[in-house]
Amino acid sequence: MNNKIGILGAGSWGTALAILAANNGSQVLLWGHQPEHISMLAADRQNKQYLAGIPFPENLSVTSSLKEIAAFSDTLLVAVPSHAFKDTLRQFKVFAPDGIKIAWATKGFYPGSGVLLHELVAELYSPATPVAVLSGPTFAREVAQGLPTAVTLASSDPSLLAQLTHIFHGERFRIYTGSDMIGVEVGGAVKNVLAIAAGIADGLGFGANTRAALITRGLTEMIRIGVRLGGHEETFMGLAGLGDLVLTCTDNQSRNRRLGLALGQGQGIDSATRAIGQEIEGILAAKETCLLAKKYAIDMPITEQTYKVLYEGLAPLAAVHNLLSRELKPERPTSC
Repeated sequence: MNNKIGILGAGSWGTALAILAANNGSQVLLWGHQPEHISMLAADRQNKQYLAGIPFPENLSVTSSLKEIAAFSDTLLVAVPSHAFKDTLRQFKVFAPDGIKIAWATKGFYPGSGVLLHELVAELYSPATPVAVLSGPTFAREVAQGLPTAVTLASSDPSLLAQLTHIFHGERFRIYTGSDMIGVEVGGAVKNVLAIAAGIADGLGFGANTRAALITRGLTEMIRIGVRLGGHEETFMGLAGLGDLVLTCTDNQSRNRRLGLALGQGQGIDSATRAIGQEIEGILAAKETCLLAKKYAIDMPITEQTYKVLYEGLAPLAAVHNLLSRELKPERPTSC
């Protein structure tokens, strides 16, 4: 069993997973695209920008060289933002060893295409490349601190599942395995859009009733589009669906929820994103999800109204009115 892993992405999530794998005993090499940032990580032996106060284990090293991490790794975990996913893997491919195995903890559709990330990997490398996706209700700082967490790891390759489980599973980080990569990927993308919606509702001063309704009806939207794209309905009732949705809609560690809060309180999107200062995946995901919903004629009213707030300048209160004034219908959780 290989006990080495290279991780692409030295933000909060990639760093947290690197710390986790190293604390579990693996040799870990963490890559970031900014040499100055990597030099600071090497000097400080912690990521002061994103996870201040959490030291690196001795068996965690850092680099800004894709050539170095390719020489180190036969298994790669990608944790860069979705918009950087394709370019990062394209650059890595120049140095990639034969038989490379690629997993990712990136959440989102690839911007401008609605393409799922496993489709990008097949396009860039080969449909035969062993792949896996890790997702679930996770805040990076809690994982890095060793607080109890459970996630889903999906792959059609049993040996890769076993290897990654060996690397990441531990006393405080529980992995549940499966094969529904599409469902896991869709859940990780759509939940960010719904978290913005939940934040908007709370920012407007609405209560727990509203939040519960948004989470429940949002889950219905997630299931609709996920099943249409080929995911399994039961996946969305698990950690990568409902679990991640509840987390991001209810806790202010979520950047997507914080953006929604700011918008609901009257702040502009540009000033809100600057204040948050990190990637907010739900902004791009809202556009891609709406495009897919239109393409497949899927009714996703919460997603649609969130898109209009983000991209068309619709007032948050008007979006709520649009949702509440829709035609009455029976509750059939996965129907249109």
